Amino acid sequence: MTATADGVERARRALEESFGDSGERVTVASAPGRVNLIGGHTDYNEGFVLPAAIDHRTVVAARPREDRTVRVRAVDLDDTATFDLDGIEPAEDEHWSDYPKGVAQRILVREHPIGGADLAIVGGVPMGAGLSSSAAIEVATAEALTGAHDVSLGDELVDVCWEAETGFVGLSCGIMDQYASVHGEPDSALFLDCRSREHEVVPLVADEVTLVVTNTNVRRELVSSAYNDRVATCRSAVEYFHQTLDRDIGALRDVSVAEFEANEATLSDPLRKRARHVVTENARVEEAAAALREERYGRVGELLDASHASLRDDYEVSVPELDAVVSVAADCDGVYGSRLIGAGFGGCVLSLIRPDTEDAVTGAIEAGYRDRTGNDADVYVCNPDTGVQRHET
Repeated sequence: MTATADGVERARRALEESFGDSGERVTVASAPGRVNLIGGHTDYNEGFVLPAAIDHRTVVAARPREDRTVRVRAVDLDDTATFDLDGIEPAEDEHWSDYPKGVAQRILVREHPIGGADLAIVGGVPMGAGLSSSAAIEVATAEALTGAHDVSLGDELVDVCWEAETGFVGLSCGIMDQYASVHGEPDSALFLDCRSREHEVVPLVADEVTLVVTNTNVRRELVSSAYNDRVATCRSAVEYFHQTLDRDIGALRDVSVAEFEANEATLSDPLRKRARHVVTENARVEEAAAALREERYGRVGELLDASHASLRDDYEVSVPELDAVVSVAADCDGVYGSRLIGAGFGGCVLSLIRPDTEDAVTGAIEAGYRDRTGNDADVYVCNPDTGVQRHET
């Protein structure tokens, strides 16, 4: 039985064990987390990113109710939440239930005819690790909840889930996480323009390259972190360049590397450092996509290393544990390059490696991280996977 098939069975079983057997039809959906090969913090600056959906998936089972009540069982957290569709409010403190609540609210705002439901969530994406467990919950919940009521969101699915996170949960994120969870494809990354929302499928040749993710097990809560401060600083930089360049600057993606370098001396920190990261990172993403098309993995690895250095020194979102993984990986034969993924402040590192060195690299990272930090890391291989799916039950 595959991991997804096991999750589907667990979710169905949990639904019945938690809420009884109502005899109603059950809809099951799964959605993947994602790794972003390169493009750290460029998404909310309307720039370029290179994410891949991964074979770590969250599964949601749902069945309709005749009233307006939604009951949600989070199996892995051993917790249950209940809310009314006619009075959806965020929890007073940050709580996992805000994600399904936000999804339901945004579906209703868009006037889709859903009613009450019972749901069971089985998490397959590590939480707080930078693999976008929140987007996986949102997308799987939206797909299962609408499926239970014979509703299809179609092209609205990404926006419903993004609006749930930004407008309800309160995280000023870009569109990348939800987009990758919906549109991911096997053996591929998505070269995504976060402004136009157009993407190109870029192959990841399985025989040539493998994705290794190291979870430092340093947790961070994005909403309460410095993430939103970075967003605000970027907006200030946009206003500066709008005035300085005397043309329309809608986001930092509109500033070229040459324009930044010509004006950086007049920028004060932290605006200079934050803007330098975003402007140069967009250029790195474009070059990395071109290098992947040509299977120049050595160059892709160099760009990942440069991205990490920029995230560490200019965007200042790394921590010693993330730097330790990158340093250990750099000493391993067969590693093209590494960088922190997600928002930073903890979480995971992605390493791009040769497949024939998988065992040696994962073992070396585990041992090296333990030697340098005294802590254990979880190291695992991630395969690029398909986006959201409904499952026959």
